[in-house]
Amino acid sequence: MGYLDTTNELYKEAALIPQDGLCCVTSKSRFLPGLTIPAVMQEMNYGCGTTVHFGDLSHEETILYVGVGGGLEALQFAYFTRRPKSVIAVDKVPEMLDKARQNLELATKMNAWFRPDFIYLINGDALSLPVETESVTVAAQNCLFNIFEQDDLTKALAEMHRVLKPGGRFYISDPITTKPIPEQLRKDERLRAMCLSGVSTYQEYLNKIVSAGFGTIEIQARRPFRVLDKDRYGLSENILLESIDLVAYKNPALASGARIFAGETLIYFGKERLRDEDGRIIPRDIPHPVCQKTADYFRKLNRCDVVVTAPTYHYNGINNGCC
Repeated sequence: MGYLDTTNELYKEAALIPQDGLCCVTSKSRFLPGLTIPAVMQEMNYGCGTTVHFGDLSHEETILYVGVGGGLEALQFAYFTRRPKSVIAVDKVPEMLDKARQNLELATKMNAWFRPDFIYLINGDALSLPVETESVTVAAQNCLFNIFEQDDLTKALAEMHRVLKPGGRFYISDPITTKPIPEQLRKDERLRAMCLSGVSTYQEYLNKIVSAGFGTIEIQARRPFRVLDKDRYGLSENILLESIDLVAYKNPALASGARIFAGETLIYFGKERLRDEDGRIIPRDIPHPVCQKTADYFRKLNRCDVVVTAPTYHYNGINNGCC
């Protein structure tokens, strides 16, 4: 049995019997006026974060969600779109699709605004999405990509890039590791299926997304969530895992590379006009969000009239940024 077969079996079990904390951690959904979430859907919230960022979504979106789970995030996306087939939810585990369909029927009875045809459930594979090229404005996955080995992860990211329209957004939530995962854990198929042993470091994760062709990345959240303790997993030391939420834009990268926003801010308080490395004017006395390459550029200049803050790994809003 390969690791993908193990994953399918694990999530088949989780569809039949909800398993609290199966993948990473379960957390309560944020309140949305008029949205009532069935309890079973909340129990099946198998993810380490969220891909539903409320201020970013509009009625006009066409959204692809890969790895439907119990249907929670698909329902939240539909709250904003409210059009037939405006949310396309793909999963390769038939039992999970059946359970999501049942959960969405419950949601219909609990929410006057919701209709099941808002969400189009499809049996499909993240490695070969049953979706037309450049057909969606938003693509999203929650705690899915860390089950893949590296070659398959490359394929899955390429598929997400393919289906997005130019300028489209790719929302991701996945675990990352603060230290490399030992090889003996990486070979454990069940731990990989639980998003524990296949996790990448922060920089490795970003490199994969950039390599897929995404030109701008915003780190929207980075938070601790789990420890691989040395006694339980046979390690020489404990390993802290974190969850990361980010949005990647399908736009061309600059010649100098992709722009990654991680919450760094520049404040210039000098007298003369100041420009960044690409010739753009830096406003004076105004906190100015900057991408990593611009932050590094000004740190190396070591000017006495410029302050560049450390990354917060929480950034919301490219329109206020440098690039």
